[in-house]
Amino acid sequence: MPDFGVTPQKARALIERMEACGLKEGDLEEKFVRSSGPGGQKVNKTATCVVLTHVPSGLTVKMQKDRSQRLNRFYARRRMCELLEEKQWGNRSPQARQIARIRKQKDRRRRRTRS
Repeated sequence: MPDFGVTPQKARALIERMEACGLKEGDLEEKFVRSSGPGGQKVNKTATCVVLTHVPSGLTVKMQKDRSQRLNRFYARRRMCELLEEKQWGNRSPQARQIARIRKQKDRRRRRTRS
């Protein structure tokens, strides 16, 4: 198990989620490039941005959410799981369910303010 710089519970949860959606560490191609944007001299000197490619599906994720390379590796794998779940399950994926739930909440609030 790679070291992502997160708590063991989060790392374990990610590994379980990867197994659930059929994502294997061997199917991933990982590259590190220089980040852009805020972060100053640190991001200009080090390659903290992670480009993760899932070879069987051809999906690519570029993650530069944090200045830490280890955390970006974690976030990239989590995002790759989300994309694979969307591709496999469509409207039944956890992300799609969350979006639908938020949309319902907004509709309810909109109806309340109209009356």
